[in-house]
Amino acid sequence: MTRFPTAGHLISWAGLCPRLDESAGKRRSTRTRPSNPWLKTTLVQGAWAAARKKDGYLRAQFLRLKIRRGPKKAILAVAASMLTAAYYMLRDGVDYRDLGADHFDRRDKAKLAKRLVARLHDLGFNVELRAA
Repeated sequence: MTRFPTAGHLISWAGLCPRLDESAGKRRSTRTRPSNPWLKTTLVQGAWAAARKKDGYLRAQFLRLKIRRGPKKAILAVAASMLTAAYYMLRDGVDYRDLGADHFDRRDKAKLAKRLVARLHDLGFNVELRAA
């Protein structure tokens, strides 16, 4: 993996990142760049399988991104995450360690609580939070 200085270089080479084509403040094409069709297709198929696996980090990432970006862009992000994990596993010689489905909930509890309180407020409830 010494051919690629960072995981971002590998993801760009694999064609899993959107290109930034901008001129005079106008964004033109954001399609992914062409790359090896075998690698990209295999990663995307693996990402679809990982998105269906219950209680996994990749499924949680897919569901989180699918709401905002749509399923196809979310799958490309999951495929990029899989390739990033493979890069670090091969570079450092370590085993894969799944972060778990609740990784995003554990990452920032205050942000999650604020979002849920706002959602309840939108539904017509007043909520007061106290630590358990």
